[in-house]
Amino acid sequence: MMKSTYSDKFQEQALEKVYQRGNRSIRSVASDLNVSYHTLKGWMKKTVANGASGLSQREQRPQDWTLEERLTALQESHGLAGEALNAWCRERGLFGHHLAAWKAAFCQGVGGSDNRANLRALQEENQRLSRELTRKEKALAETAALLVLQKKSQALWGGEVV
Repeated sequence: MMKSTYSDKFQEQALEKVYQRGNRSIRSVASDLNVSYHTLKGWMKKTVANGASGLSQREQRPQDWTLEERLTALQESHGLAGEALNAWCRERGLFGHHLAAWKAAFCQGVGGSDNRANLRALQEENQRLSRELTRKEKALAETAALLVLQKKSQALWGGEVV
């Protein structure tokens, strides 16, 4: 069997069709283009590996969205309900629960995880300072006990305080 070579332009168009396929499978797009499924998947991997911007925001994972993109998504979807909201989410590769979680995070304060990290750092600092204070109190108590013993020894045996 002879290996087919495809032009760069054809590959770009094929990838564009794959990324805009909607709910169709990659196999069906490959079949329509008369290209092997594995060839098409290879082109997709190569595009991602080369860092090409073939992936639009729609293909981006919800957890990879920046805070600005999340805020924009919340603004755009505000007021939508039911099927309209579901259609809007499908276009962007999201689910309603992503929007709900993002809204809750913004209502709590954008840096919810940052606040927890700051709280944890403050708790650790508090524990460290408490341990240091306890150590210094023990050292002070030991020094006071030594001074008392020194004075008692001087009183019993007489002599100079060293």
